[in-house]
Amino acid sequence: MKFTLENNDPSSKARAGLITTDHGQIETPIFMPVGTAGTVKAVHQREIKEDIKAEIILGNTYHLYLRPGLDVIKAAGGLHQFNGWDKPILTDSGGYQVYSLGDNRKITEQGVKFKSHIDGSMHDFTPENVMDIQRVIGADIIMAFDECTPYPCDKKYAENSMHMTHRWLRRCIEHFDQTEPIYDYSQTLFPIVQGSTYPDLRKQSAEFIAEQGREGNAIGGLSVGEPHEDMYAMTELVCDILPTDKPRYLMGVGTPENLLECIALGVDMFDCVMPTRNARNGMLFTSEGIINIKNERWKTDFSPIDPPIGGYVSTFYSRAYLRHLIMSKEILGAQICSVHNLTFYLWLVKEAREQIKAGTFATWKDRMIKKVTTRL
Repeated sequence: MKFTLENNDPSSKARAGLITTDHGQIETPIFMPVGTAGTVKAVHQREIKEDIKAEIILGNTYHLYLRPGLDVIKAAGGLHQFNGWDKPILTDSGGYQVYSLGDNRKITEQGVKFKSHIDGSMHDFTPENVMDIQRVIGADIIMAFDECTPYPCDKKYAENSMHMTHRWLRRCIEHFDQTEPIYDYSQTLFPIVQGSTYPDLRKQSAEFIAEQGREGNAIGGLSVGEPHEDMYAMTELVCDILPTDKPRYLMGVGTPENLLECIALGVDMFDCVMPTRNARNGMLFTSEGIINIKNERWKTDFSPIDPPIGGYVSTFYSRAYLRHLIMSKEILGAQICSVHNLTFYLWLVKEAREQIKAGTFATWKDRMIKKVTTRL
């Protein structure tokens, strides 16, 4: 994987860059639709590629390992072959999913023992076998195995967890570097910065991660319930330490406002389930603000959903028709909302990129934040 830094915004820390992988190029800043179990919920691959114009999607190690299982994925020739997506894929290591299992997992120095949410069977994740699992899945970018701390988090716990994540990272790197890709393309390992909302821990973790010299770096353990101000403060601190010539990925973030603020702090890559999860409940993000399509006011609004962003569903279907589908609990309603929200997110980061290249990002961002936080 190669990263080229193309532009820096003169009035913020925002950057435009280009990531090159064996499955194609990714223009940054970028938003990555979440395809947890090998699918972006309710959305066809053709729509992701041609309408939403996503350049990379996510898969999840924990979910894919449990179902359909590694045997199926390997027999298919990897996740790209299995789901028919021919552009880059990133896989999360499963650390966050294991963290969210609560009482159904036990964390030790060796790794994590956990109970499957599907059938209650017991499994082990270690830094080494999570690298092996991600080799089989075959994503272009794979994540190190880490522990995601909760919020709020006791400082001593956060510190011990961070040091264990660092020890696990060394094991991930050693095992990854001693193994070869299973398929005929290369893979890249991203380490993850932890440290909860404690500036001294975040600084220590970011310095440790920067020293590893990998091709890209991630920021984890944020967007887990902490105030936005803390998220921004930790993101800024970490971005100021991580090398400028490597892409920076802020995991699990966030709202359109979060994306714009964090792009201004120097983040290049984002993912979040919010656009599709909210879509299924009838919440739309648009270039003029947030729409709850269930509201009565859209009942006879026959204008398209959001013409400025382009894309088939956002320009073809009316708000009134979409409201009818959602109120009738028609599956098509959830599909349209999902495609629209993802189209909006990709439109937003592409607009941000153009503004960075033009040197006008900072003033545009302030205008856009007012719009995207307005409830229509």
